[in-house]
Amino acid sequence: MDERHARPVDPLTAPLVDAPGHRRTPPRQTRPEGIMGDVDVRRCPVADRSPQEREILLHGQRLRYRETGRGEGPTVLLVHGLAASSRTWAPVFDALDGGLHVIAPDLLGHGASEAPRSGDYSLGGYATGLRDLLAALDVDGATIVGHSFGGGVAMQFAHQFPEFTERVVLVSSGGLGHDLTLALRAASLPGTELVLRSAASLTPQWMRRAAHRLAHRVGRVPRSDIDGVHTALEAFTDRGTRGAFVQTARGALEPSGQRLDGAQRLHLLLEVPVLLVGGNRDRVIPLAHTLAAHDRLPDSRLEVFGDAGHFPHAEQPERFVALVRDFVHGTRPAEGDRDALRRRILGLPRVG
Repeated sequence: MDERHARPVDPLTAPLVDAPGHRRTPPRQTRPEGIMGDVDVRRCPVADRSPQEREILLHGQRLRYRETGRGEGPTVLLVHGLAASSRTWAPVFDALDGGLHVIAPDLLGHGASEAPRSGDYSLGGYATGLRDLLAALDVDGATIVGHSFGGGVAMQFAHQFPEFTERVVLVSSGGLGHDLTLALRAASLPGTELVLRSAASLTPQWMRRAAHRLAHRVGRVPRSDIDGVHTALEAFTDRGTRGAFVQTARGALEPSGQRLDGAQRLHLLLEVPVLLVGGNRDRVIPLAHTLAAHDRLPDSRLEVFGDAGHFPHAEQPERFVALVRDFVHGTRPAEGDRDALRRRILGLPRVG
């Protein structure tokens, strides 16, 4: 199969070679002119942390990311959700290594990445940041895996940058419908930052109790969902993170539910391999959104994890890893055909 792989960038990482049996394709000419002009590619492992963790300056803003498997095969870009970080993927990150090149960034305003007050926290801004990261790392294309809010970012990325999009995996994805749990809808209300500041002042013990109570307000939930709430509360101890969360939430959410519904643009992914994953006990985003997306994308693959909530990849990591591996190696990457995209936008029939 003709797969596109990452190419070595600089001597700051270990010597890089392609895996036996894999060949690189020439770089595509569709990359925007001058994309590297404002990018500082001073990459290095982060001191006192895993050698997989690195930092890069993109347009003067510090971005933390994890990377493994460079040169070993197709690239998989893991995009976390709102108020989360690359740690979301910890249960599957190492297992995906070996035959795959895996990148998991902390989105701007999340995790250990910078949270500038003037940052662009829109879906388009996040998508552009991911494109710039791939370009800076000299990656020509990737399978974009998005969880929750990250699913909305993944779809936006595919719409904006089809030339970088090989496949799309949506995990308990946002952006596929209007309904949303009350706790997240409330995040769009005035005064949210004050509430988050109060929550951040809790002791670790009380923070854990608050996570349990908040999670159980939306019904019987798995342990991973409670852990996700706890992680979010911990993140809000940082003022910049709180501000970034509020800006992001107000752009994507409203008191009645999700502000943006990407389901109306799913036809733009008709020629992109798409894998849809959901948990049958998800109380954050209805599984019905994922099922409806599958109906709109008849060639997509659907996997519903039984007895799983909003974090199916964390609850059943072995199944998730096998699923993603099979999907990446068993499908041909999209070609990023701009003419085909134009025809889909205009509702014209396929050619050939």
